[in-house]
Amino acid sequence: MTKQLHYKKATTLAEMLPQYKLINQLTPQLSELSYHNYLVEMIPHQYYQLVVILESEIVAVCGYWIGTKLYCGKYLELDNFVVDERYRKTGIGKHMILWLEKEAKNERCDVMMLDAYVENFKAHAFYYRNGFVARGFHYIRSIN
Repeated sequence: MTKQLHYKKATTLAEMLPQYKLINQLTPQLSELSYHNYLVEMIPHQYYQLVVILESEIVAVCGYWIGTKLYCGKYLELDNFVVDERYRKTGIGKHMILWLEKEAKNERCDVMMLDAYVENFKAHAFYYRNGFVARGFHYIRSIN
């Protein structure tokens, strides 16, 4: 990628709403209304987004949380890591990981972590290439 990428930390609802189309590439069942409503709930709990802009186009986004857990200490958790389909395999994802690592260090985090869908093998390979290791399973149980 020879063009200049710009990175922006989105902290407000207004800054995060424009990323819906990208988030929808990973989570197509998510409605725009649900995206809005979830963000309203998430932002007060240290949820942010890294937004990657190429020229004037948003080409990638990664939500992330800052928190603390007993088993790992302070963490930065990646949530919904999406590079637009047209820009995959251009190095944007690797640059995003580096930006997020710097953010984690600035926040004095001990680790970075994430969940990846079991069937998303390309994502698994990407995360392994970028220094992540699989440490367990993430279980969910539907309430409805």
